[in-house]
Amino acid sequence: MHGENFTHWSFFFLEGFSRYPRLEIVLFVFSLVMYVITLLGNSSLISITLLDSRLQTPMYVFLGNLSFMDICYTSASIPTLLVNLLSSRKTIIFAGCAVQMYLALAMGSTECVLLAVMAYDRYVAICNPLRYSIIMNRQVCVQMATVSWVTGCLTALLETTFALQTPLCGNLIDHFTCEILAVLKLACTSSLLVDVIMLVVSILLLPIPMLLICISYVFILSTILRISSAEGRHKAFSTCGAHLTVVILYYGAALSMYLKPSSSNSQEIDKIISLLYGVLTPMLNPIIYSLRNKEVKDAMKKLLGRILLPPTHESL
Repeated sequence: MHGENFTHWSFFFLEGFSRYPRLEIVLFVFSLVMYVITLLGNSSLISITLLDSRLQTPMYVFLGNLSFMDICYTSASIPTLLVNLLSSRKTIIFAGCAVQMYLALAMGSTECVLLAVMAYDRYVAICNPLRYSIIMNRQVCVQMATVSWVTGCLTALLETTFALQTPLCGNLIDHFTCEILAVLKLACTSSLLVDVIMLVVSILLLPIPMLLICISYVFILSTILRISSAEGRHKAFSTCGAHLTVVILYYGAALSMYLKPSSSNSQEIDKIISLLYGVLTPMLNPIIYSLRNKEVKDAMKKLLGRILLPPTHESL
């Protein structure tokens, strides 16, 4: 099949975890539970940021965007994974593969930029609190969120377009989703252009946002350490703790997947990391922000109170 072009394949086989049939039912239960929790947790977080007037601030606007990304990211791949874990014929059509690849890249890339934007928001809030409402006004907030989405979606479109044009010599993808690196391993010949695009995008969306986040937290930490009261330091740390935890989880998984050296067992490790990256991290994000944020917990209790205990009206 040498020289066969990707667009000639009408469907693809997903290897997934079929080498471990006994593990598939365990992974199905694990993935289903995590996916349901992800949908409920992130949907709830979006709802309270929209419904509670106290949460109409830049930090929670960015958090709502983050939750929406997590829902899109998991919904692009996990439903297919759940079906394939119970099916003997693990296939996906070309269009489905293209959509999976694009959404995964777009949401992941956008989140990289958004986490850096959120770090800057925390920097302004702690290092320049008196001018926070002026610097981070609604217009700036919308612009920063828009830049995050546009950057992520355009870079994903670029990567997906060139990946789909690469000639492939097979249609068996050794992954549980149409992950771009797994698809490019089927390429008949290596493409310098695709390699350069992948490298440039990886540098733009991994090390550079990480550097901006680190610089922001250097200034944040310096400011916090100058706060005289223990209560003030604790309050400042608590506003950053959730974001920093999410950054460590997200970038830790991303760097492990894209910047690790190749080995004979690298593909199996990639699958496990991808599953944790695609299911566990989006599930933990709303939990982390809820547990470490009093305003979110209060808003969640208020929302649950409205749902479970609706106001009663006395009959006249």
